[in-house]
Amino acid sequence: MVDPRGFMKETSRQTPTRRPVQIRLRDWKEVYEERESGQVERQASRCMDCGVAFCHHGCPLGNLIPEFNDLITRGDWRGASERLHATNNFPEFTGRLCPAPCESSCVLGINQPAVTIKQSELAIIDTAWEKGFITAVLPDRLTGKTVAIVGSGPAGLAAAQQLTRVGHTVAVYERDDRVGGLLRYGIPDFKMEKHHIDRRIAQMEEEGTRFRTGITVGVDLSWTDLTERYDAVIVATGAPIGRDLAIPGRELHGIHHAMDYLVPANHAVAGESSGSHIDANGKNVIILGGGDTGADCLGTALRQGALSVTTLAIGATPPTERPPSQPWPMTPTLFEVQSAHEEGGERVYLASTVEFVGNADGNVTGLVVAETEYVDGGRRPKAGTERTIPADVVLLALGYAGADAAPLVEQLGVSLSERGTLERASSYDTNVPGLFVAGDAGRGASLIVWAIAEGRAVAARTDEYLRGHTPLPSPVTAYDAPIHF
Repeated sequence: MVDPRGFMKETSRQTPTRRPVQIRLRDWKEVYEERESGQVERQASRCMDCGVAFCHHGCPLGNLIPEFNDLITRGDWRGASERLHATNNFPEFTGRLCPAPCESSCVLGINQPAVTIKQSELAIIDTAWEKGFITAVLPDRLTGKTVAIVGSGPAGLAAAQQLTRVGHTVAVYERDDRVGGLLRYGIPDFKMEKHHIDRRIAQMEEEGTRFRTGITVGVDLSWTDLTERYDAVIVATGAPIGRDLAIPGRELHGIHHAMDYLVPANHAVAGESSGSHIDANGKNVIILGGGDTGADCLGTALRQGALSVTTLAIGATPPTERPPSQPWPMTPTLFEVQSAHEEGGERVYLASTVEFVGNADGNVTGLVVAETEYVDGGRRPKAGTERTIPADVVLLALGYAGADAAPLVEQLGVSLSERGTLERASSYDTNVPGLFVAGDAGRGASLIVWAIAEGRAVAARTDEYLRGHTPLPSPVTAYDAPIHF
Protein backbone atom coordinates (compact mmCIF):
# COMPACT_ATOMS: atom_id res chain seq x y z
CA MET A 1 0.00 0.00 0.00
CA VAL A 2 1.08 3.61 -0.58
CA ASP A 3 0.72 4.32 3.14
CA PRO A 4 0.39 1.30 5.45
CA ARG A 5 -1.01 3.65 8.10
CA GLY A 6 -3.58 5.20 5.79
CA PHE A 7 -6.50 3.67 7.67
CA MET A 8 -5.20 5.27 10.88
CA LYS A 9 -4.99 8.73 9.31
CA GLU A 10 -8.29 8.65 7.40
CA THR A 11 -10.63 7.11 9.98
CA SER A 12 -14.01 8.37 8.74
CA ARG A 13 -16.01 6.62 6.04
CA GLN A 14 -17.39 9.05 3.46
CA THR A 15 -19.77 8.16 0.65
CA PRO A 16 -21.10 10.27 -2.25
CA THR A 17 -23.72 12.89 -1.46
CA ARG A 18 -27.24 12.34 -2.72
CA ARG A 19 -29.11 15.16 -4.44
CA PRO A 20 -31.77 16.90 -2.32
CA VAL A 21 -34.98 14.87 -2.14
CA GLN A 22 -37.26 17.60 -3.44
CA ILE A 23 -35.07 18.02 -6.52
CA ARG A 24 -34.50 14.39 -7.41
CA LEU A 25 -38.20 13.54 -7.07
CA ARG A 26 -38.83 15.83 -10.03
CA ASP A 27 -36.79 13.71 -12.44
CA TRP A 28 -35.61 10.15 -13.09
CA LYS A 29 -31.89 10.85 -13.06
CA GLU A 30 -29.47 9.03 -10.76
CA VAL A 31 -29.70 10.30 -7.20
CA TYR A 32 -26.02 11.03 -6.55
CA GLU A 33 -24.24 14.33 -7.03
CA GLU A 34 -20.86 14.49 -8.74
CA ARG A 35 -18.19 13.02 -6.51
CA GLU A 36 -16.06 15.38 -4.50
CA SER A 37 -12.54 15.85 -5.82
CA GLY A 38 -10.05 13.73 -3.91
CA GLN A 39 -12.67 11.90 -1.85
CA VAL A 40 -12.26 8.55 -3.57
CA GLU A 41 -8.48 8.69 -3.31
CA ARG A 42 -8.69 9.45 0.42
CA GLN A 43 -11.15 6.66 1.01
CA ALA A 44 -9.11 4.17 -1.04
CA SER A 45 -6.11 4.98 1.16
CA ARG A 46 -8.01 3.40 4.08
CA CYS A 47 -7.55 -0.03 2.48
CA MET A 48 -5.20 -1.93 4.80
CA ASP A 49 -2.19 -4.05 4.04
CA CYS A 50 -4.17 -6.77 5.80
CA GLY A 51 -2.34 -9.83 4.46
CA VAL A 52 -5.45 -11.96 4.03
CA ALA A 53 -8.00 -9.91 2.09
CA PHE A 54 -11.37 -11.35 3.10
CA CYS A 55 -13.03 -8.95 0.68
CA HIS A 56 -11.96 -11.37 -2.08
CA HIS A 57 -14.19 -14.05 -0.58
CA GLY A 58 -17.01 -11.61 0.05
CA CYS A 59 -17.01 -10.75 -3.67
CA PRO A 60 -18.33 -13.57 -5.89
CA LEU A 61 -16.21 -12.18 -8.73
CA GLY A 62 -13.05 -12.28 -6.67
CA ASN A 63 -12.31 -8.64 -7.49
CA LEU A 64 -8.71 -7.63 -6.75
CA ILE A 65 -9.84 -4.98 -4.30
CA PRO A 66 -6.62 -4.11 -2.42
CA GLU A 67 -4.79 -3.83 -5.72
CA PHE A 68 -7.19 -1.40 -7.38
CA ASN A 69 -7.51 0.63 -4.17
CA ASP A 70 -3.71 0.96 -4.11
CA LEU A 71 -3.68 2.05 -7.76
CA ILE A 72 -6.36 4.67 -7.06
CA THR A 73 -4.29 6.06 -4.20
CA ARG A 74 -1.31 6.31 -6.54
CA GLY A 75 -3.44 8.08 -9.17
CA ASP A 76 -3.02 5.26 -11.70
CA TRP A 77 -6.58 5.12 -13.01
CA ARG A 78 -5.69 3.18 -16.15
CA GLY A 79 -3.99 0.51 -14.08
CA ALA A 80 -6.95 0.42 -11.70
CA SER A 81 -9.31 -0.05 -14.65
CA GLU A 82 -7.25 -2.93 -16.01
CA ARG A 83 -7.18 -4.58 -12.59
CA LEU A 84 -10.94 -4.20 -12.15
CA HIS A 85 -11.78 -5.48 -15.62
CA ALA A 86 -9.59 -8.53 -15.06
CA THR A 87 -12.40 -9.95 -12.91
CA ASN A 88 -15.50 -7.87 -13.70
CA ASN A 89 -16.91 -7.23 -17.17
CA PHE A 90 -19.36 -4.54 -16.08
CA PRO A 91 -18.23 -2.47 -13.08
CA GLU A 92 -20.65 0.30 -14.06
CA PHE A 93 -23.51 -2.08 -13.23
CA THR A 94 -22.17 -3.55 -10.01
CA GLY A 95 -20.86 -0.17 -8.83
CA ARG A 96 -24.42 1.16 -8.95
CA LEU A 97 -26.54 -1.88 -8.13
CA CYS A 98 -24.53 -4.36 -6.05
CA PRO A 99 -25.18 -4.32 -2.26
CA ALA A 100 -21.41 -4.75 -1.78
CA PRO A 101 -20.97 -7.99 0.21
CA CYS A 102 -17.24 -7.28 -0.13
CA GLU A 103 -17.61 -4.43 2.35
CA SER A 104 -19.16 -6.73 4.94
CA SER A 105 -16.00 -8.85 4.69
CA CYS A 106 -13.55 -5.94 4.84
CA VAL A 107 -10.93 -6.55 7.55
CA LEU A 108 -11.05 -2.88 8.55
CA GLY A 109 -14.75 -3.44 9.27
CA ILE A 110 -13.90 -5.48 12.37
CA ASN A 111 -13.53 -2.32 14.44
CA GLN A 112 -13.93 0.62 12.02
CA PRO A 113 -16.36 1.50 9.22
CA ALA A 114 -15.44 -0.62 6.19
CA VAL A 115 -13.56 0.73 3.19
CA THR A 116 -15.88 2.23 0.55
CA ILE A 117 -15.08 -0.49 -2.00
CA LYS A 118 -18.20 0.07 -4.06
CA GLN A 119 -17.38 3.76 -4.38
CA SER A 120 -13.86 2.90 -5.56
CA GLU A 121 -15.23 0.55 -8.19
CA LEU A 122 -17.68 3.10 -9.55
CA ALA A 123 -15.07 5.86 -9.64
CA ILE A 124 -12.68 3.60 -11.58
CA ILE A 125 -15.15 2.71 -14.30
CA ASP A 126 -16.60 6.22 -14.65
CA THR A 127 -13.08 7.63 -14.96
CA ALA A 128 -12.15 4.91 -17.45
CA TRP A 129 -15.06 5.83 -19.71
CA GLU A 130 -14.32 9.55 -19.36
CA LYS A 131 -10.65 9.12 -20.27
CA GLY A 132 -11.27 6.68 -23.13
CA PHE A 133 -9.64 3.67 -21.51
CA ILE A 134 -12.53 1.37 -22.53
CA THR A 135 -12.06 0.01 -26.04
CA ALA A 136 -13.15 -3.07 -27.95
CA VAL A 137 -11.17 -6.25 -27.27
CA LEU A 138 -11.03 -8.19 -30.53
CA PRO A 139 -10.25 -11.94 -30.76
CA ASP A 140 -6.97 -13.00 -32.35
CA ARG A 141 -8.81 -15.49 -34.54
CA LEU A 142 -12.26 -17.04 -34.96
CA THR A 143 -12.84 -20.61 -33.81
CA GLY A 144 -15.66 -21.42 -36.22
CA LYS A 145 -17.89 -22.37 -33.28
CA THR A 146 -21.27 -20.75 -32.68
CA VAL A 147 -23.01 -20.03 -29.38
CA ALA A 148 -26.55 -18.80 -28.71
CA ILE A 149 -27.26 -17.03 -25.43
CA VAL A 150 -30.88 -16.55 -24.44
CA GLY A 151 -31.34 -13.55 -22.18
CA SER A 152 -29.43 -10.26 -22.20
CA GLY A 153 -29.27 -9.56 -18.47
CA PRO A 154 -25.93 -9.41 -16.64
CA ALA A 155 -25.29 -13.18 -16.79
CA GLY A 156 -26.01 -13.40 -20.51
CA LEU A 157 -23.99 -10.30 -21.36
CA ALA A 158 -20.97 -11.45 -19.33
CA ALA A 159 -21.01 -14.87 -20.99
CA ALA A 160 -21.38 -13.28 -24.42
CA GLN A 161 -18.46 -10.91 -23.97
CA GLN A 162 -16.14 -13.63 -22.68
CA LEU A 163 -16.99 -16.08 -25.47
CA THR A 164 -16.77 -13.45 -28.21
CA ARG A 165 -13.33 -12.40 -27.03
CA VAL A 166 -11.94 -15.93 -27.40
CA GLY A 167 -13.19 -16.14 -30.98
CA HIS A 168 -16.60 -17.81 -30.92
CA THR A 169 -19.47 -16.39 -32.96
CA VAL A 170 -22.05 -15.38 -30.35
CA ALA A 171 -25.67 -14.36 -30.82
CA VAL A 172 -27.69 -13.04 -27.87
CA TYR A 173 -31.47 -13.48 -28.06
CA GLU A 174 -33.69 -11.05 -26.14
CA ARG A 175 -37.48 -11.06 -26.05
CA ASP A 176 -37.74 -7.31 -25.33
CA ASP A 177 -37.22 -4.64 -27.94
CA ARG A 178 -33.90 -3.54 -26.47
CA VAL A 179 -30.95 -5.30 -24.88
CA GLY A 180 -30.35 -5.38 -21.13
CA GLY A 181 -33.04 -7.57 -19.59
CA LEU A 182 -34.05 -6.40 -16.12
CA LEU A 183 -31.02 -4.09 -16.09
CA ARG A 184 -32.94 -1.98 -18.59
CA TYR A 185 -36.59 -2.46 -17.74
CA GLY A 186 -36.53 -3.77 -14.17
CA ILE A 187 -34.16 -1.22 -12.63
CA PRO A 188 -35.43 2.38 -12.42
CA ASP A 189 -33.32 5.13 -13.96
CA PHE A 190 -32.80 6.82 -10.59
CA LYS A 191 -30.63 3.82 -9.68
CA MET A 192 -28.95 3.44 -13.07
CA GLU A 193 -29.48 5.53 -16.17
CA LYS A 194 -29.65 3.42 -19.30
CA HIS A 195 -26.86 5.10 -21.27
CA HIS A 196 -24.50 2.98 -19.17
CA ILE A 197 -25.99 -0.11 -20.83
CA ASP A 198 -25.99 1.43 -24.31
CA ARG A 199 -22.29 2.26 -24.41
CA ARG A 200 -21.32 -1.20 -23.13
CA ILE A 201 -23.53 -2.82 -25.79
CA ALA A 202 -21.84 -0.66 -28.43
CA GLN A 203 -18.46 -1.98 -27.25
CA MET A 204 -19.72 -5.57 -27.42
CA GLU A 205 -21.10 -5.07 -30.94
CA GLU A 206 -17.74 -3.69 -32.04
CA GLU A 207 -16.10 -6.80 -30.59
CA GLY A 208 -18.41 -8.98 -32.68
CA THR A 209 -21.29 -10.02 -30.42
CA ARG A 210 -24.59 -10.12 -32.30
CA PHE A 211 -27.90 -9.19 -30.71
CA ARG A 212 -31.32 -10.48 -31.77
CA THR A 213 -34.09 -8.53 -30.05
CA GLY A 214 -37.85 -9.02 -30.10
CA ILE A 215 -37.51 -12.82 -30.26
CA THR A 216 -39.06 -15.02 -27.59
CA VAL A 217 -37.23 -18.33 -27.73
CA GLY A 218 -39.71 -21.14 -27.22
CA VAL A 219 -42.43 -19.20 -29.06
CA ASP A 220 -41.05 -17.30 -32.06
CA LEU A 221 -38.16 -19.75 -32.35
CA SER A 222 -38.30 -23.17 -30.73
CA TRP A 223 -35.63 -24.33 -28.32
CA THR A 224 -35.17 -27.40 -30.51
CA ASP A 225 -34.38 -25.26 -33.56
CA LEU A 226 -31.97 -23.16 -31.53
CA THR A 227 -29.98 -26.15 -30.29
CA GLU A 228 -29.80 -27.51 -33.85
CA ARG A 229 -28.53 -24.21 -35.27
CA TYR A 230 -25.78 -23.58 -32.72
CA ASP A 231 -22.91 -25.63 -31.34
CA ALA A 232 -23.84 -24.61 -27.77
CA VAL A 233 -26.70 -22.76 -26.08
CA ILE A 234 -26.64 -20.89 -22.77
CA VAL A 235 -29.87 -20.16 -20.91
CA ALA A 236 -29.65 -16.89 -18.99
CA THR A 237 -33.31 -15.93 -18.82
CA GLY A 238 -33.42 -15.07 -15.13
CA ALA A 239 -36.08 -16.02 -12.61
CA PRO A 240 -38.90 -13.62 -13.48
CA ILE A 241 -41.87 -15.44 -11.93
CA GLY A 242 -42.91 -13.42 -8.89
CA ARG A 243 -44.13 -14.99 -5.67
CA ASP A 244 -47.85 -14.61 -5.17
CA LEU A 245 -49.97 -14.14 -2.07
CA ALA A 246 -52.93 -16.52 -2.04
CA ILE A 247 -55.27 -14.83 0.44
CA PRO A 248 -58.94 -13.75 0.14
CA GLY A 249 -59.45 -10.92 -2.33
CA ARG A 250 -56.44 -11.69 -4.50
CA GLU A 251 -58.65 -11.59 -7.62
CA LEU A 252 -59.43 -7.88 -7.17
CA HIS A 253 -58.23 -5.38 -9.78
CA GLY A 254 -55.35 -3.16 -8.78
CA ILE A 255 -53.13 -5.91 -7.30
CA HIS A 256 -49.98 -6.40 -9.37
CA HIS A 257 -46.64 -8.16 -9.24
CA ALA A 258 -43.82 -5.67 -8.85
CA MET A 259 -42.35 -6.33 -12.28
CA ASP A 260 -45.74 -5.83 -13.92
CA TYR A 261 -45.49 -2.33 -12.49
CA LEU A 262 -41.79 -1.54 -12.88
CA VAL A 263 -41.27 -2.77 -16.45
CA PRO A 264 -44.02 -0.64 -18.07
CA ALA A 265 -42.97 2.30 -15.87
CA ASN A 266 -39.43 2.05 -17.21
CA HIS A 267 -40.76 1.86 -20.76
CA ALA A 268 -42.68 5.07 -20.06
CA VAL A 269 -39.60 6.83 -18.70
CA ALA A 270 -37.72 5.80 -21.87
CA GLY A 271 -40.52 7.36 -23.96
CA GLU A 272 -41.67 3.96 -25.20
CA SER A 273 -45.00 3.76 -23.38
CA SER A 274 -48.24 2.94 -25.14
CA GLY A 275 -50.14 4.51 -22.23
CA SER A 276 -50.87 1.18 -20.57
CA HIS A 277 -48.48 1.50 -17.64
CA ILE A 278 -49.80 1.62 -14.08
CA ASP A 279 -49.80 5.23 -12.92
CA ALA A 280 -49.71 5.78 -9.15
CA ASN A 281 -50.45 9.50 -9.42
CA GLY A 282 -52.90 10.56 -6.70
CA LYS A 283 -53.33 7.00 -5.42
CA ASN A 284 -52.73 5.18 -2.14
CA VAL A 285 -50.06 2.58 -2.87
CA ILE A 286 -49.23 -0.42 -0.69
CA ILE A 287 -46.02 -2.37 -1.31
CA LEU A 288 -45.74 -5.85 0.16
CA GLY A 289 -42.08 -6.71 0.67
CA GLY A 290 -39.25 -4.67 2.10
CA GLY A 291 -36.35 -5.64 -0.20
CA ASP A 292 -34.64 -3.98 -3.15
CA THR A 293 -37.59 -4.51 -5.49
CA GLY A 294 -39.92 -2.93 -2.97
CA ALA A 295 -37.61 0.09 -2.73
CA ASP A 296 -37.63 0.38 -6.53
CA CYS A 297 -41.43 0.42 -6.46
CA LEU A 298 -41.38 3.05 -3.71
CA GLY A 299 -39.10 5.44 -5.60
CA THR A 300 -41.11 4.95 -8.79
CA ALA A 301 -44.49 5.57 -7.11
CA LEU A 302 -43.20 8.72 -5.40
CA ARG A 303 -41.93 10.11 -8.71
CA GLN A 304 -45.29 9.37 -10.30
CA GLY A 305 -46.96 11.49 -7.61
CA ALA A 306 -48.58 8.88 -5.36
CA LEU A 307 -50.84 10.25 -2.62
CA SER A 308 -49.31 7.86 -0.09
CA VAL A 309 -46.98 4.87 -0.17
CA THR A 310 -46.79 2.28 2.60
CA THR A 311 -44.31 -0.60 2.59
CA LEU A 312 -45.33 -3.64 4.65
CA ALA A 313 -42.82 -6.26 5.79
CA ILE A 314 -43.96 -9.41 7.57
CA GLY A 315 -40.83 -9.72 9.73
CA ALA A 316 -39.35 -7.62 12.51
CA THR A 317 -37.29 -4.49 11.93
CA PRO A 318 -33.69 -5.56 11.20
CA PRO A 319 -30.97 -4.31 13.55
CA THR A 320 -28.88 -1.27 12.66
CA GLU A 321 -25.62 -2.92 13.75
CA ARG A 322 -24.15 -6.35 13.08
CA PRO A 323 -25.84 -8.90 15.40
CA PRO A 324 -23.79 -11.51 17.30
CA SER A 325 -25.42 -14.26 15.24
CA GLN A 326 -23.86 -12.82 12.05
CA PRO A 327 -20.24 -12.09 12.99
CA TRP A 328 -17.61 -10.71 10.64
CA PRO A 329 -16.95 -11.65 7.82
CA MET A 330 -20.53 -12.80 7.22
CA THR A 331 -22.92 -10.51 5.36
CA PRO A 332 -25.33 -9.30 8.05
CA THR A 333 -29.01 -8.52 7.61
CA LEU A 334 -29.29 -4.86 8.65
CA PHE A 335 -31.85 -2.09 8.53
CA GLU A 336 -31.13 -0.37 5.24
CA VAL A 337 -32.07 3.13 4.19
CA GLN A 338 -31.93 3.24 0.41
CA SER A 339 -32.33 6.47 -1.51
CA ALA A 340 -36.03 5.78 -2.05
CA HIS A 341 -36.63 5.44 1.70
CA GLU A 342 -35.31 8.97 2.20
CA GLU A 343 -37.82 10.33 -0.27
CA GLY A 344 -41.07 9.51 1.50
CA GLY A 345 -43.54 6.78 2.34
CA GLU A 346 -44.02 4.76 5.51
CA ARG A 347 -42.30 1.49 6.43
CA VAL A 348 -44.23 -0.90 8.67
CA TYR A 349 -42.71 -4.09 10.08
CA LEU A 350 -44.37 -7.10 11.73
CA ALA A 351 -47.31 -6.62 9.35
CA SER A 352 -49.12 -9.75 8.13
CA THR A 353 -51.59 -9.24 5.29
CA VAL A 354 -54.82 -11.09 6.09
CA GLU A 355 -57.16 -10.09 3.29
CA PHE A 356 -57.59 -7.76 0.33
CA VAL A 357 -60.88 -5.84 0.35
CA GLY A 358 -62.60 -4.15 -2.56
CA ASN A 359 -65.71 -2.42 -3.84
CA ALA A 360 -68.66 -3.58 -5.92
CA ASP A 361 -66.74 -2.89 -9.13
CA GLY A 362 -64.10 -5.45 -8.18
CA ASN A 363 -61.35 -2.92 -7.47
CA VAL A 364 -59.10 -3.17 -4.44
CA THR A 365 -59.79 -0.51 -1.80
CA GLY A 366 -57.71 -1.70 1.12
CA LEU A 367 -55.80 -4.37 2.99
CA VAL A 368 -56.63 -6.01 6.28
CA VAL A 369 -53.35 -6.39 8.17
CA ALA A 370 -52.52 -7.77 11.58
CA GLU A 371 -49.44 -7.78 13.76
CA THR A 372 -47.12 -10.70 13.11
CA GLU A 373 -46.51 -13.00 16.06
CA TYR A 374 -43.98 -15.83 16.31
CA VAL A 375 -45.29 -19.09 17.72
CA ASP A 376 -43.57 -22.51 17.85
CA GLY A 377 -40.90 -21.49 15.36
CA GLY A 378 -43.39 -20.07 12.87
CA ARG A 379 -45.26 -16.83 12.41
CA ARG A 380 -48.90 -15.93 11.99
CA PRO A 381 -51.25 -12.93 12.20
CA LYS A 382 -52.01 -12.07 15.83
CA ALA A 383 -55.75 -12.31 16.53
CA GLY A 384 -57.38 -9.09 17.63
CA THR A 385 -54.82 -6.77 16.01
CA GLU A 386 -56.47 -6.50 12.59
CA ARG A 387 -56.83 -3.10 10.93
CA THR A 388 -57.61 -1.91 7.42
CA ILE A 389 -55.23 0.24 5.37
CA PRO A 390 -56.68 2.05 2.33
CA ALA A 391 -55.17 1.06 -1.00
CA ASP A 392 -55.84 1.87 -4.65
CA VAL A 393 -52.78 -0.01 -5.91
CA VAL A 394 -51.08 -3.02 -4.28
CA LEU A 395 -47.65 -4.14 -5.47
CA LEU A 396 -46.36 -7.61 -4.62
CA ALA A 397 -42.57 -7.43 -4.12
CA LEU A 398 -42.28 -10.77 -2.33
CA GLY A 399 -39.36 -12.24 -4.23
CA TYR A 400 -39.27 -14.67 -7.13
CA ALA A 401 -40.46 -18.24 -7.48
CA GLY A 402 -38.27 -19.43 -10.33
CA ALA A 403 -37.64 -19.46 -14.06
CA ASP A 404 -40.22 -19.38 -16.86
CA ALA A 405 -39.17 -22.87 -17.89
CA ALA A 406 -42.30 -24.47 -19.37
CA PRO A 407 -41.14 -24.22 -23.05
CA LEU A 408 -37.73 -25.69 -22.14
CA VAL A 409 -39.35 -28.62 -20.39
CA GLU A 410 -41.85 -29.25 -23.17
CA GLN A 411 -39.48 -28.82 -26.12
CA LEU A 412 -36.18 -30.19 -24.78
CA GLY A 413 -37.10 -32.16 -21.67
CA VAL A 414 -34.91 -30.03 -19.40
CA SER A 415 -35.09 -31.07 -15.75
CA LEU A 416 -36.22 -28.64 -13.06
CA SER A 417 -35.08 -28.34 -9.47
CA GLU A 418 -37.41 -28.35 -6.49
CA ARG A 419 -37.11 -24.55 -6.39
CA GLY A 420 -38.46 -24.13 -9.91
CA THR A 421 -35.07 -23.34 -11.45
CA LEU A 422 -33.32 -25.25 -14.23
CA GLU A 423 -31.50 -28.28 -12.86
CA ARG A 424 -27.76 -28.16 -13.48
CA ALA A 425 -24.52 -29.74 -12.45
CA SER A 426 -21.77 -27.80 -10.70
CA SER A 427 -20.31 -27.30 -14.19
CA TYR A 428 -23.48 -25.47 -15.38
CA ASP A 429 -24.46 -28.38 -17.67
CA THR A 430 -28.13 -29.30 -17.91
CA ASN A 431 -29.32 -32.80 -18.71
CA VAL A 432 -29.36 -31.78 -22.41
CA PRO A 433 -25.88 -32.02 -24.00
CA GLY A 434 -24.60 -28.63 -25.15
CA LEU A 435 -27.21 -26.72 -23.15
CA PHE A 436 -25.92 -24.72 -20.18
CA VAL A 437 -27.60 -22.45 -17.64
CA ALA A 438 -26.29 -19.53 -15.63
CA GLY A 439 -27.54 -16.72 -13.42
CA ASP A 440 -30.93 -16.60 -11.76
CA ALA A 441 -32.40 -19.20 -14.15
CA GLY A 442 -30.28 -21.84 -12.42
CA ARG A 443 -29.35 -20.20 -9.15
CA GLY A 444 -32.65 -18.59 -8.26
CA ALA A 445 -33.11 -14.87 -7.71
CA SER A 446 -29.81 -13.44 -6.48
CA LEU A 447 -27.44 -10.48 -6.74
CA ILE A 448 -26.18 -8.88 -9.93
CA VAL A 449 -22.62 -9.69 -8.90
CA TRP A 450 -23.49 -13.40 -8.75
CA ALA A 451 -25.07 -13.16 -12.23
CA ILE A 452 -21.92 -11.68 -13.74
CA ALA A 453 -19.74 -14.21 -11.91
CA GLU A 454 -21.84 -17.10 -13.21
CA GLY A 455 -21.84 -15.60 -16.72
CA ARG A 456 -18.05 -15.63 -16.69
CA ALA A 457 -17.97 -19.15 -15.28
CA VAL A 458 -20.46 -20.60 -17.76
CA ALA A 459 -18.47 -19.02 -20.58
CA ALA A 460 -15.39 -20.92 -19.42
CA ARG A 461 -17.36 -24.17 -19.23
CA THR A 462 -18.91 -23.61 -22.68
CA ASP A 463 -15.53 -22.85 -24.22
CA GLU A 464 -14.13 -26.03 -22.66
CA TYR A 465 -17.08 -28.01 -24.07
CA LEU A 466 -16.50 -26.61 -27.55
CA ARG A 467 -12.71 -26.87 -27.72
CA GLY A 468 -11.67 -29.25 -24.96
CA HIS A 469 -9.77 -26.55 -23.11
CA THR A 470 -10.18 -22.88 -22.20
CA PRO A 471 -8.03 -19.90 -21.24
CA LEU A 472 -11.05 -18.21 -19.65
CA PRO A 473 -11.14 -17.78 -15.86
CA SER A 474 -13.96 -19.43 -13.92
CA PRO A 475 -14.59 -17.43 -10.73
CA VAL A 476 -17.31 -19.63 -9.22
CA THR A 477 -19.01 -23.00 -9.49
CA ALA A 478 -22.75 -23.35 -9.56
CA TYR A 479 -22.76 -24.43 -5.92
CA ASP A 480 -20.62 -21.64 -4.48
CA ALA A 481 -22.37 -19.61 -1.79
CA PRO A 482 -21.63 -16.63 0.46
CA ILE A 483 -19.36 -17.36 3.40
CA HIS A 484 -20.93 -19.04 6.44
CA PHE A 485 -19.16 -20.09 9.61
